[in-house]
Amino acid sequence: MIVIFKFLIGLFVLSGALLSLVTAFGLLRLPDVYTRNHAASKSATMGVMLVLLGALLYAYLDTGHFHSRLLLGIAFIFMTSPVSGHLISRAAYNSGVKLWGNSVRDDLAKQRKKTANTR
Repeated sequence: MIVIFKFLIGLFVLSGALLSLVTAFGLLRLPDVYTRNHAASKSATMGVMLVLLGALLYAYLDTGHFHSRLLLGIAFIFMTSPVSGHLISRAAYNSGVKLWGNSVRDDLAKQRKKTANTR
């Protein structure tokens, strides 16, 4: 049983580290603020959650009980990171930051036209 826990801990921490590495590459290589924000909010959230889950399992294996701070950290990251990513993208769009030139769709422009016509 301990070998399975150690394997899962290593798997979670390694997967989280790889997702954080993907986030770093996305932040460096993607062309505009919207795609960079997508990379940061999606893969970084999952990466941090997997590392915290590995730490939670390690602490359980080491001490024999769950640590509520790690559970609260996982819940906090899970709830706040996607919302903050959405709000940052919406704020960038509303302040006039242009989309990448090869972007295919702009769904917010359609919504803006609808709300402008109803006022």
